[in-house]
Amino acid sequence: MADNAASSATLDAVRIGIVSVSDRASTGVYVDKGLPALKDWLTRALRNPIAFEERLIPDEQDRISATLIELVDAGCALVLTTGGTGPALRDVTPEATLAVAHKEMPGFGEQMRQISLKFVPTAILSRQCAVIREQSLILNLPGQPKAIQETLEGLKNEAGESVVPGIFAAVPYCIDLIGGPYLETHDEVCKAFRPKSAIRAPKTP
Repeated sequence: MADNAASSATLDAVRIGIVSVSDRASTGVYVDKGLPALKDWLTRALRNPIAFEERLIPDEQDRISATLIELVDAGCALVLTTGGTGPALRDVTPEATLAVAHKEMPGFGEQMRQISLKFVPTAILSRQCAVIREQSLILNLPGQPKAIQETLEGLKNEAGESVVPGIFAAVPYCIDLIGGPYLETHDEVCKAFRPKSAIRAPKTP
């Protein structure tokens, strides 16, 4: 344990915003499962020390946009939202996200839908998107914990080998390119991809 603590201390610290968008969960009608699912997966996937900024808010476009701006201004290099990305009238997370964007990153949403289509044909109804604001990457994720893991991690065969890449494999290099911290992953959960020229030598205590 001491060795792990010493090793993690040499890695870049990262502040991550996690936002669950739900009218019912935000008013206590049911227990939110999105925030715990995001924290669990990110803690398992990243080797870096993480400081989480958590928000549970209703499906209100202006409130969502304001929350995203707040988290970016607070220094979150990565902001993940869950919920509110379908076609229902109250689903406005993509609109709120695009409203604060400086750049759109459509490949993330395309890949999330490709992963979900392996399971359900209604995946084409999802409208997840990704954007860059300042030096932060903002990603809209599905609302269900299982779907959150699948889209981040990708799909693996029985031997544990990747058969469909998850979107998180591209996140560390994207954050490199926008001037954020150098994220390192646990390969058994999600192996980050970088061009050879962008890979840093492992840090030592």
